[in-house]
Amino acid sequence: MDHIIYTAASGANAAMARQHALSHNLANVSTPGFRAELSTHRSVPLEGSGASTRVFAIEATAGHLDKAGPITQTGRNLDVAARDNAYFALQALDGTEAYTRAGALEVRQDGTLVNPQGLPMLDAGGAPITVPERARVQIGADGTVSAKVGNEPVTVVGRLKMVTPTPEQRLKRGDDGFFRGAAGQPLDADPNARLQDAALEGSNVNPIEAMVGMIQVARQFEQQMKLLQTAEKNDQTASQLLGMN
Repeated sequence: MDHIIYTAASGANAAMARQHALSHNLANVSTPGFRAELSTHRSVPLEGSGASTRVFAIEATAGHLDKAGPITQTGRNLDVAARDNAYFALQALDGTEAYTRAGALEVRQDGTLVNPQGLPMLDAGGAPITVPERARVQIGADGTVSAKVGNEPVTVVGRLKMVTPTPEQRLKRGDDGFFRGAAGQPLDADPNARLQDAALEGSNVNPIEAMVGMIQVARQFEQQMKLLQTAEKNDQTASQLLGMN
């Protein structure tokens, strides 16, 4: 009797996890550079004497949709969009090197080039990039950051570190929403990575697909709940028959 209980409860739990991922994606449909979260599950037999026929659906390693979002021209000199599969490097709150596709950059009062959350952008050497006070910043296609103050000549103050993940060096999304190397080590800078200036990449979430997926998952959850109710009724009926005997 408990076979159906394990199956239904496991399926309901998997549906809830997928619903959470879909709702998170839908909430970030307008977040620049956001990568849609993917949810995968695998079947795992329950260990224990007499329980080998019970199977749980366990969430596998969650990934992300590695597809470029739409590019929008903004005309702002500090807006950049990474081309192909490149990512920008930044220093996360925990001090580690992390990666993002969001390129709406800003300059803090101390001259540090930061991302929208105020985290320092890193150069190829892993150090923050600082621009002179009251300088007009221009970012080249190769990530070179140039600054011009008044009538003084243009000076290069650094180059944005951009990385390109490979099958051997994959990226994994962290709890803070940024990506890091799956092995926990920083990726090497890619000298061939390029960006598009005065533009921003949008989210790669398809809102229609996300909404349809949420409806499908809600129906799937209802079916699992009905199975549990059916199992409960069958158990009550069986108990009544045993009581009669």
